Amino acid sequence: MKILIKRIIFFSLLIIIFFNAPTTNSKGIPETFSNLADELLPGVVNISTTQIIENKYNNYPQFQWPPGSPFEDMFRDFFEDKNNNTPKKRKATSLGSGFVIDESGFIVTNNHVIGEADEIEVVFQDETRLEAELVGRDPKVDIAVLKVKPKKKIKALKWGDSSKSKVGDWVLAIGNPFGLGGTVTAGIISAKSRDIGMGQYDSFIQTDASINKGNSGGPMFNMDGEVIGINSAIFSPSGGSVGIGFAIPSTMAIDVINQLKKFGKTSRGWLGVRIQTVTEEIAEAYGLDKPSGALVASVENNSPSFKAGVKPGDIILKFDGKDIKNDRDLPRVVAATKVGKNVELEIWRGNRILNLKVKLGELETFEKKLKANVEDEQKTNELKEYGIQLTKLTPNLRNRFGISKDIKGVLVLNVDRNSIAFARGLKSGDVIVSIVDNYATQSHKNVSDPKDIVNKIDKLKKNKKKILLLYVKHLKSSLGYVPLKIDD
Repeated sequence: MKILIKRIIFFSLLIIIFFNAPTTNSKGIPETFSNLADELLPGVVNISTTQIIENKYNNYPQFQWPPGSPFEDMFRDFFEDKNNNTPKKRKATSLGSGFVIDESGFIVTNNHVIGEADEIEVVFQDETRLEAELVGRDPKVDIAVLKVKPKKKIKALKWGDSSKSKVGDWVLAIGNPFGLGGTVTAGIISAKSRDIGMGQYDSFIQTDASINKGNSGGPMFNMDGEVIGINSAIFSPSGGSVGIGFAIPSTMAIDVINQLKKFGKTSRGWLGVRIQTVTEEIAEAYGLDKPSGALVASVENNSPSFKAGVKPGDIILKFDGKDIKNDRDLPRVVAATKVGKNVELEIWRGNRILNLKVKLGELETFEKKLKANVEDEQKTNELKEYGIQLTKLTPNLRNRFGISKDIKGVLVLNVDRNSIAFARGLKSGDVIVSIVDNYATQSHKNVSDPKDIVNKIDKLKKNKKKILLLYVKHLKSSLGYVPLKIDD
């Protein structure tokens, strides 16, 4: 009797195990994703954006007629009536995907999904539509955080650890391809840490799960229903899915998203070096066993690296205890490190290892200053009465117009075709080398700033002078004088 009872219990356990086992075939492939899809779909949203684009008015052909010609009035009346001589506005719309990360209404998507949208609408699985506001964006990693005001409880999805996922693991993608919301696709992780040329922080998860236009911003799930990636890009010669899609890994996304939620912006560590790849040849020349680390090509003045004693030619092998296997590793680990933290650099210099202490700066602060400097360099002085726009010469502008380094002066950035300056032969790309300071002695005054010319005009007006004489290096031509009549 006891043996019979034991056999009954044994076979009962086998039955329980059989019916509760994962629904997979002999190859381990899931037979269905239906339960997982049902659970996750409510947390995925469609994102619709609208941007108001203003067309320029007077987009009719510019015919030139003799003064007083009857055709002039006829054609102007026709086209101005057609266009109503007013700016035309149109709505440009786009679709994408996103997902809920917080029941209070925080939603994640790609930055490129929202673009410069004037209106953002989030559509849930049950067709609930809510207006969303932009909390913050990070173009570098292509992430944006939105906020809606839920009228009822919404489902928030859970994060997973993408670093624990492996090539060959099954993944699920849910999104809004081509406006077909609530679309579920499945595949495997094809590769990890992919660099696809999007930026210095590239480290994408590659998948063969079908991802198309409109999937951008949607989640990639592991088989535990956790978000391990944000679907962001595809490789496609045709524009449709060919089985090569890319997702931002959760390990990179989470920190960015948390910063955007809290501050509306990101704050990244900054070292202040320009780096390049350590090739086999460079490794051999430096006496390294194999190519590794990041070669310092240059050091920014007054940067954290500069202050720490980092020099061009150094090879950074470790940052804050983390191995730098190649030059791509360094920007990511630096960016993920807290601003102001004191870290140790292990560098290779002169066939030996050195350890340097460095206090990290903030990348965003540096970029803001750099942008301000560039904008200051490119500030223009517009002399409306003469129809010319002047600016300082910068390396970028020299390259743009093909101006050699030996030419000094003020750049003519733009000339109104209807102006007296244009009639006198002044053109965009010309360089005003000097101005005639004294007509009696024929003395010239070199100029380097548009203000030099403005001040000269003011001085001539006070002295009741009528002519400003410019000494100009014409673009791809010789030097010559350009007279401009000064208006009172």
